[in-house]
Amino acid sequence: MEFLGFNEAETQAILLSIKVAVYCSLISLPIALWVGYKMARHDFWGKSIIESLIHLPLVMPPVTTGYLLLLLLGSKSLVGQWLFDTFGIKLAFSFHAAVVASVFVSFPLIVRSIRTAMEMVDTGLEEASRILGVGKIKTFLRVTVPLALPGIISGTILAFARSLGEFGATITFAGNIEGETQTLPLAIYAKMQIPGQENATLRLVIVSIVISFIAMTLSEWFIKKIKHDRG
Repeated sequence: MEFLGFNEAETQAILLSIKVAVYCSLISLPIALWVGYKMARHDFWGKSIIESLIHLPLVMPPVTTGYLLLLLLGSKSLVGQWLFDTFGIKLAFSFHAAVVASVFVSFPLIVRSIRTAMEMVDTGLEEASRILGVGKIKTFLRVTVPLALPGIISGTILAFARSLGEFGATITFAGNIEGETQTLPLAIYAKMQIPGQENATLRLVIVSIVISFIAMTLSEWFIKKIKHDRG
């Protein structure tokens, strides 16, 4: 099946990349909201260590992240074996592995953005909400989240875009299986290895640039709209 001049394998790679990025954003967002809030509002023993661990994927080679995921969640690991025996879930070299790899490498970006946004929210407004009898969770949802929304949106889009470009951790933990784990960056890499596929490679490169550009443009538009609506 061809779509807009792309063959079936290329179309699958494009759609799979978008699907992985969407799943990555949806999984990362609620966790990042909780982690970002904790980091912004609480001081506790070991906080700097946890911050370093969260941001470690930003400075580690992506292949290293993928290899660690393979050791922790591979079929021969304790966790991987337990998941397979208990739920029949095989993570490594599957679509789920591509999602997990993307979550790990993009999570620091969304947490960093959300934490910064929440640190800028006036704590006095949260305290006033609690004094009026609103619980912590409702205060978080009705006060903190709306005021930090531009940063939350920005972080989510950053995670989405980072997931679109993920290569090293994905190819190590999920493999490069056409139609199952071959995302757009992996498809570009595969095309580059085949002589005479320069045009196909360039076509996929342009698609990756366009998708990322659209994502970042929408992010800026949403943020400006929110700020405009608030006056």
